[in-house]
Amino acid sequence: MIELRTSPHMKASLSLPQIMRHVVYAIIPICLFAVYQFGISALALIIVVTLSCLLTELLFNNLSNKSTSKKNSLSDYTALITGLLLALTLPPGFPLWMGAIAGFIAIAMGKTLFGGLGFNLFNPALLGRAFVQAAFPVAITSWTPAGLTERFTQFIPSSLTLPFTIPVSMDGFSGATPLALQKFEATNTPVSNLFMGFTSGSIGETSTLLILLCGAYLIVRGIMGWRIPLAIIIAVILTSGIFFIFDKSYPSPFFMLTSGGLMLGALFMATDPVSAPVTPAGMWIFGLLIGVMTIIIRLFGGLPEGIMYAILFANASVPLIEAVSQPRKFGFVKEKVKKKEAQ
Repeated sequence: MIELRTSPHMKASLSLPQIMRHVVYAIIPICLFAVYQFGISALALIIVVTLSCLLTELLFNNLSNKSTSKKNSLSDYTALITGLLLALTLPPGFPLWMGAIAGFIAIAMGKTLFGGLGFNLFNPALLGRAFVQAAFPVAITSWTPAGLTERFTQFIPSSLTLPFTIPVSMDGFSGATPLALQKFEATNTPVSNLFMGFTSGSIGETSTLLILLCGAYLIVRGIMGWRIPLAIIIAVILTSGIFFIFDKSYPSPFFMLTSGGLMLGALFMATDPVSAPVTPAGMWIFGLLIGVMTIIIRLFGGLPEGIMYAILFANASVPLIEAVSQPRKFGFVKEKVKKKEAQ
């Protein structure tokens, strides 16, 4: 008996849950380093935000009758990844209740509202982060120095702020990020400190070296594409390099590459397979757009960081990018040629 099936006839060597599991493996070292740098406040924030994402996913599974079926989306690890990445974009002293709201928004508005996995237009983690950026601008721009002596025995006071109350004073716990110091005080942080991660910032954006190693693991395994991260890096070097060559008061390309959330965004946010282009040329355009916009926002915008808004803007541009980057088609006759032959 001959069995006939519809395409595709070739199956991938890894299923979606297996692929996402490797992404989790790559994110875990960044989370562990965040806990080492910022202590129990960072650990609690990662746990709360991730649980919020998982519980929100479970809630919408129950509402759509998917909780007991094979369509249960909790099993594909995407909500777990969203929670981990979202937590890594937040300050270490970010109030935990605000982190829970960020997780809910990331899944509810960033994923479920668009129809679930495979339909979201924007990166869910960044959408959740953008929401709390607008809703809680003071809390999300309150930074804590890395390596505080009592970080493993004492919470950052603002972490335990009660819901819908003003965070407690951060005296003794506050510190500016390298990007803020450079933008508002013209103070440069040594690139070596930025590369190793011994600076203030969001809990997952500090160690450029560690993020590069974790991203390289996914690229080597064929789970992450290399075009988008490389395009972002090239665009950042070229754009910031042009400004730096003509005016040394601007930060150097090396500073731009190793500071802020650029590497975390380039390797783990912009490469989201759902919200990024699928055409090779489109990936290059997508990455170049993100890199250029990040530098423009950093240098001339009101905020010191720009990678989040650059990626979200590029996500919105994906339909246009894919429309202009379609590969050349073979094996068909153009309409104009057909009309001429008919005449």
